[in-house]
Amino acid sequence: MILFSAATVSFWSYVLNTLIIFMSLLLIATVLIQRGKGGGLAGAFGAAGGSSAFGSKSADQFVKYTLYMFGVWVFLIILHVLVAKSDGRLNTKMKQDALIPPQQQL
Repeated sequence: MILFSAATVSFWSYVLNTLIIFMSLLLIATVLIQRGKGGGLAGAFGAAGGSSAFGSKSADQFVKYTLYMFGVWVFLIILHVLVAKSDGRLNTKMKQDALIPPQQQL
């Protein structure tokens, strides 16, 4: 009786995992760089509430970039779920085929 077997994972699952991790780290960095509005995380580290590392004009650009990156991140997550479902269906089909004796397969 086999309790655990190696699951097959597609190449795209690895690619999407890498992209999601990269986008997550980029989003974290972008959020931490942004201008604090009322203290927040910037105030916790001793920064002034209304200052930004790159000036006030670029702070509005960081908000736009953050929203765009968030949209791409959500899209990648949804795409990864679809790929993982496809991998799961393939693994289930392979397990079912392995359980059927060879003379019964058509």
